[in-house]
Amino acid sequence: MVTSFEPIVDKNCKVLILGTMPGEISLQKQQYYANKQNQFWKIIYSLFNKDVEDDYEKRKIFLLDHHIAIWDVLKSCDREGSSDSKIANPVSNDFETFFNNYPNIKAVFFNGSEAEKLFMKLVMGKMNLREDLSFHRLPSTSSANRMPFKDKLDRWKVIFV
Repeated sequence: MVTSFEPIVDKNCKVLILGTMPGEISLQKQQYYANKQNQFWKIIYSLFNKDVEDDYEKRKIFLLDHHIAIWDVLKSCDREGSSDSKIANPVSNDFETFFNNYPNIKAVFFNGSEAEKLFMKLVMGKMNLREDLSFHRLPSTSSANRMPFKDKLDRWKVIFV
């Protein structure tokens, strides 16, 4: 069984970006999106016309300074490797408590279709979520998504709307 991390969030966050479950490299390093082939950090920093910082603690501060929270849909699951397609026995995080604790979050963005699919299956309709939340799917930042970087970045700009 693999387990997710605590969210990167504070009371000022307005946006939540949800992945599915950290991959093997992220789990080993205990860092969100630690696989250098994943374009998450490059996209986030590019949205603000900044160069990606190497220091993970600085990356976390960067997110919070821009009122962006990140977490995963899943609290735990069984999975061999890093592929979302290998997820079995998924257990969701407690989003009802999360959204009640962070009332400034108004928009939720899924990092790829699998995160959205798992959220809809495991959370939506099964927990009492605030009615002021909006949900949006973005193209996955994973290297498995072959969409050109510029196209991904253009689609991710919606988090500012």
